[in-house]
Amino acid sequence: MTEYLSHIQNTGWEVIVAFIVANLIAQFIKIMTVAIKKRTFKWTILFATGGMPSSHSSTVVAMATSVGLIDGFASTNYAIAVCFATVVMFDAAGLRRNASKQAMVLNRMIKQLLSPDSETGKVKLKEFLGHTPTEVLVGAILGVAVSFALHYWSDCMLYLQSSNS
Repeated sequence: MTEYLSHIQNTGWEVIVAFIVANLIAQFIKIMTVAIKKRTFKWTILFATGGMPSSHSSTVVAMATSVGLIDGFASTNYAIAVCFATVVMFDAAGLRRNASKQAMVLNRMIKQLLSPDSETGKVKLKEFLGHTPTEVLVGAILGVAVSFALHYWSDCMLYLQSSNS
């Protein structure tokens, strides 16, 4: 593992691995949170949107942080990555969150206005599309942590190996 991480360090692969790992960790946390709260295990949450932490935020912030660690935090590449991450996080907490609220209202209206045996009453809009600002912030913190851990993992392992010798 350490050899693989040192091989990808400071390359585009480091950015991609940080991106994927941050997403998987965020989704795993969601699965575990729901499993604990509802006492049921749902693999479908792995592919669901919404919830704590925001996997959108963790993913794009991991990408941006990795770009900054590799190219420098004053680089044009980092500036582009930050702009992209900001748009994604704003969308997750803003536009998609409002779409979630609208879906909740529409679902309540359908339930109240239509009889239970109506076919239209069986259609339910997905209510968890977006994130609260806290979910976005926690996702962003997770993304930063994953990128730093991945970037400095091989350095830490080499240091530990040399100090044990």
